[in-house]
Amino acid sequence: MDRIDLFRIFSRVVEASSFTRAAATLGLPRSSVSAAVAELEGRVGARLLHRTTRKVSPTQDGAAFYDRCLRVIADVEETESLFRQGAKPSGKLRIDVPGRIGRLVLAPALPAFLDAYPEIELTLGVTDRAVDLVGESVDCVLRVGPLNDSGLIARSIGKLALINVASPDYLARHGTPLAPDDLSRHLAVNYASPSTGRVEPWEWTDGDLTRTLPMAGRVTVNSAEAYIACCLAGLGLIQIPAYDVRGHLDAGELVEVMPRYRAEPLPIALLYPHRQHLSRRVQVFADWLEALLKDRLAR
Repeated sequence: MDRIDLFRIFSRVVEASSFTRAAATLGLPRSSVSAAVAELEGRVGARLLHRTTRKVSPTQDGAAFYDRCLRVIADVEETESLFRQGAKPSGKLRIDVPGRIGRLVLAPALPAFLDAYPEIELTLGVTDRAVDLVGESVDCVLRVGPLNDSGLIARSIGKLALINVASPDYLARHGTPLAPDDLSRHLAVNYASPSTGRVEPWEWTDGDLTRTLPMAGRVTVNSAEAYIACCLAGLGLIQIPAYDVRGHLDAGELVEVMPRYRAEPLPIALLYPHRQHLSRRVQVFADWLEALLKDRLAR
């Protein structure tokens, strides 16, 4: 068998958790399926499956190899369809986006993308942690903020505006700050980076300069959800992307303060593992996501 056929058989065995069921769906004898997996294990030099009388499951190496197989199979199938009349991008697509953008912006808009590209199957990761694109077989990630020199390829999407907000209850008890000089008399909900633990200082632009100030605060959090929740509870001022609290502002649950002293907008970028040819499914998703974010985040 050629390599792609071996990949397809192995993937079907993993999905069926059974040589017998995989053979039935492929229309092959069970012995052929078992022989194909043994040949593949011999080629890669690793045991890919745990075999028991009741169940077949991937080993750790097998699970990682399965993810790679799916991508290779999808790429081959997409390549084969390039010259079919009216063929659309197809295959599995794995992406990762920050939690709040995934929930508030991306997920509500996904039906339109999937309707436009019915042959694409999407796996959506929602996390703020650093993702190993190659090791975790992720096609692209969306990240907000300055980028580390990771060797990944970055596609700039735009800028994310930040605003200063507080709850009406907090302002009633502590007064409304009008300028940075007032901050010494106020509390902040402090935010600690999930990856480094570093507490972010208060920030604002002064002409071409960026100023920072450590803020007093009685609560420190490490997630955007907790950050907003503590602000709503009246525990202090926060600096937050405007889209993140638009509903709370419209409902009067939060109030913008010091609009002339905002932090520098955060860059938004899509990251890819390679500079080489991107599959059509990644290209169309990246174009769609860029248009979506520029529309939603500019409002």
